[in-house]
Amino acid sequence: MRTRVVVSLLGLALFAGAPPALADRNVPGDQPLPGYTVNNPPLAPEVVNGQPTRVLQGIHEHSAYIVEVPAKWNGKLAMWAHGYRGTGTVLTVDPPAYGLRTRVLNQGYAWAASSYYGNGYDVRAGVLATYDLAQHFGKLVAKPKQVLIAGVSMGGHVIGRSLEQFPGFYDGALPMCGVLGDHELFDFFLDYQLTAQALTKTRAYPIPADYLASVVPAMQQKLGTTTLVPGGPDTVTPQGAQFRTSVIDRSGGPRPGATPAFAYWKDFLFGLATPAADTAPLAFDPSRLATNLFTRYQPDKLNRTVQRVAPRDWRSRLTPSLTEIPKINGRPNVPVVSLHGLGDLFVPFSMEQAYRDDVARNGQSKWLVQRAIRTVDHCEFSPAEVGTAWDDLVTWTDRGRKPAGDTIGSPSADTFGCRFSDRAAYTGPGTRRLFSVCP
Repeated sequence: MRTRVVVSLLGLALFAGAPPALADRNVPGDQPLPGYTVNNPPLAPEVVNGQPTRVLQGIHEHSAYIVEVPAKWNGKLAMWAHGYRGTGTVLTVDPPAYGLRTRVLNQGYAWAASSYYGNGYDVRAGVLATYDLAQHFGKLVAKPKQVLIAGVSMGGHVIGRSLEQFPGFYDGALPMCGVLGDHELFDFFLDYQLTAQALTKTRAYPIPADYLASVVPAMQQKLGTTTLVPGGPDTVTPQGAQFRTSVIDRSGGPRPGATPAFAYWKDFLFGLATPAADTAPLAFDPSRLATNLFTRYQPDKLNRTVQRVAPRDWRSRLTPSLTEIPKINGRPNVPVVSLHGLGDLFVPFSMEQAYRDDVARNGQSKWLVQRAIRTVDHCEFSPAEVGTAWDDLVTWTDRGRKPAGDTIGSPSADTFGCRFSDRAAYTGPGTRRLFSVCP
């Protein structure tokens, strides 16, 4: 539950707050942009094969960074792309998570991670800062002979766009719980509000100031979700059952864990809706590019009653440029191994289906392997799941041996997600016990 609380607090801040002043581009690159400060405390070196690593930290192009190199470096570099940081003004850096830092160092890889030069949902900052740091690594250490990139959540959006923004620069990628469906994430958040409103005969869009305090509790009462908890009695009303069906359909379709996932995330997703902030940069008001004009809903009768909403910012929605929330076209051109939780509704499983479709449309399915993990919380992976995926990516990039994956388009079988889920993690903390035991 601690992870859930942290994620919830970050999510509630998604559309709130004001950004620091970013207009002054005359600031020296070894300083953060105006309005930002850096928190990058010294990172203790690891010991690899009896020898300490070399850790380098600083600020480059307004972004804080950490670089770590083992004594016996294999000449290869792993970049780490962090997820959404909220709307605060402090820049921080994460080492690779899930035990990946230790794993890559022991395999001889160096790694590097950037804070990005700004917070908010700013994929452009992530794409540029990560690329700039990888280039800077060549000056700090040496030019790497191979560059892989891994990351989580918004970092998956950074990865998907990075492969297309700098084709040929990265040699392989490991996005996890990633926003690979780009704008469709914000369409899903919009859908959640509008379908609930339609089923409860509530008219509350644009989102009013009293939405969370007054409107949402009244809708929850009509839906029967007020006391709904994962694994508990099914308290939903007929309208609530239709709402759940719609949410499951829009988040990836019928699949194991979908019903308890709805109960787990039901309140959180309402909390992502706040009044519009059109004067803020796009990174601080992503909802303005969301739309449901072309959405087909289940149950079908919702298509006659759901309010249709056009993007408030068509230009940001349609531009091919590298914006704060850019498109991912589905042209990786290098090996990609992707992990995603089946019950994650903060970044829903449908993100994988959208990316699969984009990649297939461009004739690049040979470059994509996707794996479903039987978890409900956001980015809830075990070190074994991530480590296996990393090792398989390394084997693919080094030896051309494509690893196995799941068929993402058919998630309804009772055992879907079992193949790559860590069975040893089932009895531990977290949400895995919301799923039946895999055979």
